Amino acid sequence: MAEQQIRFDDGAGYEQMMGIWSRFAGEIFLDWLALPSGLRWIDVGCGNGAFTELLVERCRPVEVQGIDPSEGQLAFARTRPASRLAKFHQGDAMALPFADSSFDAAVMALVLVFVPDPAKGVSEMVRVVVPGGAVVTYMWDMLGGGFPLDPIYYEIQAMGIVPTRPPRMDASRMEALRDLWIGAGLEDVQTREITVHRTFANFDDFWMTSLKSPALRPTVAAMKAGDVETLISRVRARLPEDADGRITCGARAHAVRGRRPK
Repeated sequence: MAEQQIRFDDGAGYEQMMGIWSRFAGEIFLDWLALPSGLRWIDVGCGNGAFTELLVERCRPVEVQGIDPSEGQLAFARTRPASRLAKFHQGDAMALPFADSSFDAAVMALVLVFVPDPAKGVSEMVRVVVPGGAVVTYMWDMLGGGFPLDPIYYEIQAMGIVPTRPPRMDASRMEALRDLWIGAGLEDVQTREITVHRTFANFDDFWMTSLKSPALRPTVAAMKAGDVETLISRVRARLPEDADGRITCGARAHAVRGRRPK
């Protein structure tokens, strides 16, 4: 599969395509973590602030610092109500611009497969949390059929077309996440699976929303018109409608948590 750079620059488009999915999974994730209020958080790879907003709403933190490489995404994040508390900065997950032991909890939400060196990204989260602090993530099961756009990707690949995918999809495996957390020296490492569903008004709603993906859009744009029509027909056949024409899709994420030793 192609492993080209995927640029997330359209915060509004990302919100429609993935922000809603992120919130569905994020609510279950935060319930599972059950961390106390009043913590200092860092949201690594915060993107357009979809998870950051949820974090502020649900966890009542005293501080949230969001880090992301995309100024386009950060500009959207700064328009959210969460920006009354959260601060958003451009930065690199593998070189966080904060001192050691600056936070009580570090999170990556749907990010790890985009980090060129996942182990380095995890070690940076460990570095910036206090001893006893939480280091957590959730990531779509990219290799096991859990990604929300898999109905389209499966049909693209069945047509013999190689789509653009994130560079480190192997890091989404549950075993890989557990190994990364244990390898980073974290204690009390726990994992869980998160399954969510999303309903679209009709097939066109699903299709146009999905095309806002910065990875999928260029792949489809490069296809011949006839091939696009074939792809649409194949995906439509894969996704049955209910009596009102609505389409419900499922997705599955892997989550992991651990604590920095005291």
